[in-house]
Amino acid sequence: MPEFSIFDGHNDTLLRFYQNDDVTHSDFLRGMDGGHIDLPRAKKGGLAGGFFAVWTPNLEDRIAPDSMPDTSKPYTPPAVERGYALSVAHQMTADLFRIEAESNGQIMIVRSADELQSCIENGVFAAILHFEGAEAIDQDLNALEVFFQAGLRSLGIVWSRPTIFAHGVPIAFPSSPDIGPGLTEAGLRLVKRCNQLGILIDLSHMNEAGFWDVAARSDAPLVATHSNVHALCPISRNLTDKQLDAIKASDGMVGVNFATGFLNEDGAWDSDRGLDVMVRHVDYLVERLGETRVGFGSDFDGARVPDDVGDASMLPRLTAALQAAGYDEALLHKMTHQNWLRVLRQTWKS
Repeated sequence: MPEFSIFDGHNDTLLRFYQNDDVTHSDFLRGMDGGHIDLPRAKKGGLAGGFFAVWTPNLEDRIAPDSMPDTSKPYTPPAVERGYALSVAHQMTADLFRIEAESNGQIMIVRSADELQSCIENGVFAAILHFEGAEAIDQDLNALEVFFQAGLRSLGIVWSRPTIFAHGVPIAFPSSPDIGPGLTEAGLRLVKRCNQLGILIDLSHMNEAGFWDVAARSDAPLVATHSNVHALCPISRNLTDKQLDAIKASDGMVGVNFATGFLNEDGAWDSDRGLDVMVRHVDYLVERLGETRVGFGSDFDGARVPDDVGDASMLPRLTAALQAAGYDEALLHKMTHQNWLRVLRQTWKS
């Protein structure tokens, strides 16, 4: 049995079902070729669950672990039409429901911190329904209410493209995240309603102006579910020291992103550089934020990750590397799941 139960801040596994007709829900439960997560590999690696992202791919584009964007120039896909995004959201959300239904109690979509804690303690794989980009949400927020009742508990207002609510940060290296304007009036209303409902607002793809707009208006902890340190890898997707300080002040947290282009100091997508680069980002975040505000946000099934932690079954290699770097058992329990439990308990209303 793995030594640590790991709860993960981000995966794109639902995208695999959406983009591959030959991948079935049963494949996820019994094991499948390729990709990063299925239930057998999760059990082998101690992955206790995670945020399952609903993300709308651009019709003319494809983002996959083996086809990462060229970040030498700003990568800004165009906005997507709401009707299309809503259709994608319905399909991906339904896929998650079907996986839960077919799992015979092995998987549970959690809607409260108590449910999440119970799943981790009892070996039930826990899934949080997360929207990566609010393109499926209308400006009157009617869809937000419906999806909340269905189980939506985490929302990234943007992916790296514009919406009616805000402007996502273009992915560029080297680059500051200070690109573009902040929240629209509809975006400000969205933040307020998410706070009222207890939906976590994910800042990972927010540009700097949008980040500060959320920070000024949200009454919840500031959370970036899958981001890294700009001082170590100066890509626009990573967080500056000033942003990290604001996250600390709010008692929020950051999930360390495994995407190699957000880890490597030269912004390259090389995956064969070992785990030391991941440990450097963890070290920096723990020093800057404190030991109760750092977790993992792998980006599994949505990015190229280091070869040494190439899928969920290999997660013990990362915890072993952190142990070798001086992280003791108590701190690793915090980073692997207890910190996520803390921030979700503070954010969710149930």
